[in-house]
This record gives sequence, structure tokens and C-alpha cells, in this order.
Amino acid sequence: MSRAFLRDDAEGEMPRRNYDLPPRDDPTYDRVAARALLEAARVGETQLAERATGYYWGEPALRPYVEAMLVEAEHAKDDRLEQVARRFLR
Repeated sequence: MSRAFLRDDAEGEMPRRNYDLPPRDDPTYDRVAARALLEAARVGETQLAERATGYYWGEPALRPYVEAMLVEAEHAKDDRLEQVARRFLR
């Protein structure tokens, strides 16, 4: 397989998407960062979202927000969001 299709060099990349994060001192920052991490996981850009948010995958401080998003995903029957939320909570 051509190396052009491999994502193993993602570490050096800057985020390609705008994660639309509020200022770090905004009280909604953690909730928005949790959503950004899950949405990035949908498309395989977790490492880039970690760099953008300053949080690593599985960050305990984000757990309550991810748990709420899991409930939302279950109600909306969003299987992919449910999958990445459960993986975050492991």
C-alpha cells in the first residue's frame, strides 16, 4: 500500500478542521472539548483533536460530558457516536 494513504504521520500535522472551541477559561470549554474529541474520533482524527483541545483521549475531567453525549447518542440512534463515547469511557 502506498504510504500516501497511511495516517501514521498525523502526529506532526496541525488540525485541519476548526474545532470551534471557546476560550479556555469559558465555562463551556470542557463540554465543547469533549464533543470535539468524539466528533474527531468519528473520522479518525483523535490525535489532532487532542492537540487542538489540550485534552487526551479518556480524560477523566471530560467523563460527565461524554456520559451525557452517550445518552444523547442512544436516544438519537447514532451508532457511531455511541461507539466512540463508549470507547472513551472505558
